[in-house]
Parts: sequence; structure tokens; C-alpha cells
Amino acid sequence: MDLSSKSADQSLKARAVRVSAIAAVYADDVDRQGRFPLEAVEAMKAEKLLGIQIPADCGGEGRSTSEIAELCTIIAQACAASAMIFAMHQIKVSSLVSHGTEAEWHRGFMRKICDEQLLLGSATTEGGIGGNLRNSICAIEVEGDRCRLEKDATVISYGKHADAILITSRAHKNAPPTDQVMTVFLKDQYTLEQTHVWDTMGMRGTCSDGFLFKGEAPAIQILPKPFAEIAAQSMLASSHLLWSALWYGIAVDAFTKAQTFIRAAARKAPGTQPPGLVQLAEMSSELQVIRSNIQSGLVSYEQALKDPDRLSSMGFAVAMNNVKIASSEMILPVINQALRICGIMGYKNGTPFSLGRHLRDAHSAELMISNDRILGNTSTMLLVHKQETGLLG
Repeated sequence: MDLSSKSADQSLKARAVRVSAIAAVYADDVDRQGRFPLEAVEAMKAEKLLGIQIPADCGGEGRSTSEIAELCTIIAQACAASAMIFAMHQIKVSSLVSHGTEAEWHRGFMRKICDEQLLLGSATTEGGIGGNLRNSICAIEVEGDRCRLEKDATVISYGKHADAILITSRAHKNAPPTDQVMTVFLKDQYTLEQTHVWDTMGMRGTCSDGFLFKGEAPAIQILPKPFAEIAAQSMLASSHLLWSALWYGIAVDAFTKAQTFIRAAARKAPGTQPPGLVQLAEMSSELQVIRSNIQSGLVSYEQALKDPDRLSSMGFAVAMNNVKIASSEMILPVINQALRICGIMGYKNGTPFSLGRHLRDAHSAELMISNDRILGNTSTMLLVHKQETGLLG
């Protein structure tokens, strides 16, 4: 597709569909080689999708989380890794939008994201703490108007390809592990020494290798709000909702393959009910449940945005956790049903009905922020805050 001669349709959905068409062409190669989906990300930039969440007065379009979730679903139907990169970028943007609009430097940075279509990476994991993003070992050092940080980041989302990285650390060397800040470092303000290789079963194109991060920048690039507030009021909800939307997109594409397979079988034997038709109906019902779960979560989040106390409440955290748990656990059975319908043609690689990539990518859903960790946190919140949540007597 020639990006210089795009169609006249500039609706958000149309722009995402054009990105999806490009992502689909390269999805299998991205997966097979474990390479960054450069073509899809370049298409996102050409369609000006990386700044859409940023408010209009900072150069963006002020798009809602619900609108962005729909784009995640559209792109994921073509390439889950491309959709994950888009989602993780938007999760980082949500932190800037929610907690940086009153800071002059961060407002300028948001304009730069829109103007230059910068891709934001994330570095919240660390050697010694694993995926527990609410703890840090490293601490940022502030001297005068400069800050320095060194972090053993076991995973940095598409680290080699990001234009800037938002990274967590303790607020100062004497701070406890949970007293954290998040800092923006631009590409020319840090070095990355690779320590781990992202050679995974699925989501291979996210290229989230591990690095020793060393950065130095003006101290004004530290976000003004504590990371505890950022995590509770933007990262928690946007992560669970956007990830759920893209996982749903994987399942939708698996359903489409199964539906196409059954239609082909029906044409070969007119007047008979093709095998798998009942299973297809079951898949449709299950997809509707997943979609309703996500939509309910999106409505809850966008209502909570008007009330900071609600955003930080235990009840809201439990609700968002439940969206993620339900979505991540329901998509694999749907894809497995599609595999049973398509049979050996779904099992084989290189056919129009191949589902191996879908299954491998979908297994990430229960592992990205481990469901066991989330369930453990949720059970603690339910016990301690049973009156607020109303889920225990």
C-alpha cells in the first residue's frame, strides 16, 4: 500500500484498518524471525496514530480509551505483536496524559510525540523483583538540575526501537522499594547494554529484550506525581483494558478463520450441516461475553476518570483486575475451538486457516502481569476492603 496516497477516509477506524492491512502482510515473517514489525509501526506513524490520546491543546486528538481499545482489536486481528506494541505505547502515553499535563516539559514532550510520532517504550521490570512493577531496587540520583539512573531492566518493551523510554525507580537512594517515580528518557539520553534476549513462544515481534539501562537527563523529565498514583490511576486500567482488547482481537480472527472454513465445507456439500457449525455458534457466544466484559470495564474506567478517589479505590482496582483475568482466561478456549473446527489445516503452518501463531500469542495473556500475582493481590484487597467492594459479606 502506498502510504502517500491514502484514501480520503480519515476516520479513526479506517486509519487502523489500513495499518492492519499492512501488518497482516508481514505478521508471519515477524513471528517466524522474531523481528520488530517495522512496517506496521511505520504505518501507525504515517496514519498519525501514536499521538491520538494526547489532548488537543498538546497537539493530539484527545481520543478516549474506548476508541483506542477498538484500534487494538482491529490491529490484533492482523498481527498481535504489532497490536501489543501499539497498546504498550498508548499505556505509556496514558501516564503522560493523566499526570503530565500540568508540567511544562511534559506538555512539550507530548507535542513532540504528536509532531514526530515518537514510539514510547516501557521499563518497569528489574532484576531481583521480576514483574512486580510496584517495587524498585534502583534509585534515581538527582544533582542540581540533572538526574541519573542505572537499572538492570530484565525487559524493556521493544527497547532497541523505542524513541523514548519511561522507566521506574525509587525516588531517591534512601527511599523504600515502593516509593517510586517514573522518568522520561529520550533516545539520545541513555545507553542500552543487552543482557537478555527476547526469544519467546509468542508475541515474538515485541522484541522486549533485557538491558542494563544507563541514562542522564534534566531532572524536570521526572514525572511530578508519585508512581503509586500513576500506576493506580492510569497504568492499571489502561493495561488491563487495552491488552484485553487486543487479546479479543486474536480470538476474533481465529473465529473468522473457523467461519471461513465451515462456509467452504458447506459449499462443497449443499443441503447438509457442515461439521463444527454448533461449535462456531458456541464461539460466537463466548466472544460476545468477552466483548461485553471489556466494554463494561471501559465504561467503568471512563466514568471513574471524573473521580480521582474512585480511580485510586480498592473496588476499582478489583474491577479492572477481574476484566484482565476474565479476558485472558477466555480467549484460549475460543482459539482451541477454532483449531478443532479447522483441523489439520489449522494445525499446519502456511495455510489460510493456520492458528499456531494465534495460540502462541494468546498464551501470553495469562502471563503478562501473571494472573496468579493479580489473583493474589485481588484476594488480599477483598479481605481487607470487603465493605468497599461489596463482594464479601
